Amino acid sequence: MSTGTTPVRLLDPDSVAELTAAARTLLTSYDGSSTHPGLLAEAPAAAASLSDRIRHACRPVDTADGLFVLRGLPVDDAALGPTPGHWSTVGDAGAVYDVVLLLLSTVMGTPIAWEGQQDGRFVHNIVPSPGHEAEQTGASSSVLLSPHTEDAFHPGRAHLLVLGCMRNHDSVATTAAGIRNVRLAPADVELLSRPVLPILPDDAYAEAQAYQGEPPPVPTLWESEDGLTLRFDPAYTPLDRAPDDHRAAYGRLEDELSRVSVAVSLSPGDVLVVDNDLVVHGRVPFQARYDGTDRWLKRSSVRVKGRLTRPPAEQSEHGYGQAAVEAHA
Repeated sequence: MSTGTTPVRLLDPDSVAELTAAARTLLTSYDGSSTHPGLLAEAPAAAASLSDRIRHACRPVDTADGLFVLRGLPVDDAALGPTPGHWSTVGDAGAVYDVVLLLLSTVMGTPIAWEGQQDGRFVHNIVPSPGHEAEQTGASSSVLLSPHTEDAFHPGRAHLLVLGCMRNHDSVATTAAGIRNVRLAPADVELLSRPVLPILPDDAYAEAQAYQGEPPPVPTLWESEDGLTLRFDPAYTPLDRAPDDHRAAYGRLEDELSRVSVAVSLSPGDVLVVDNDLVVHGRVPFQARYDGTDRWLKRSSVRVKGRLTRPPAEQSEHGYGQAAVEAHA
């Protein structure tokens, strides 16, 4: 794994002031609640009024790395309060950052929420939680969170994943690997472009895991209009069902993604934007203390209208009964 340079886009002080002022104005109108339906309805208009400087900083991913960091937002560690032990106890802690992330996400596209995850919030809180240390979810800590496409099981998954760092005293690294940086034989690409195996819902979606429909086989790789694209989650892909040649090709893809993987250690205020069609992400293991000082990220998911990066066959998938909700005015 490399610790190579991740593209960074700086938010200048005027842009930061503009963003935080817009967020605080919205929060003041809705009693400080970042999840109030009225605030969610007004967010698109507030985002539309933001300056061209902010829009330029939020322009599409423009390198083969498939990601960038927005830097410049200040985070007051003391005012933030202790890292909660579970997402459900966060309440409106860090609400201004929820709204800032929502505004940035709305400039980039259309934020989505999942009915079956974190009570349908548009901005999730990613914190280590007691009893979940060894899971393959964002609540884990003691194990490697395997590189994966966010919500890979679902055809309505985000095009962009946005991770805002609130606290990271231990410099815990997010890992990222771009499919367009790998070297694969054409025969492997062809094999992995066949819909052989399903991707099952992860442990954050209990209702989806109980869905009774037949899991649809999906391709791991395909060529979109602008290059190779992937849908990848080995922790929830039943590889033991695959023919030997397919399993071997999948293993070579895993090895290549590992080879080109970079470690991104986010600092408070950093916002990592990941192209979910090009990049798999994960996290290195760490020792959670549960003393209020652990790593804390906020996460939003964004769809980009008109983006032609998904195979048409995905439109017929059942999505394991899960529905994504879009933020609309």
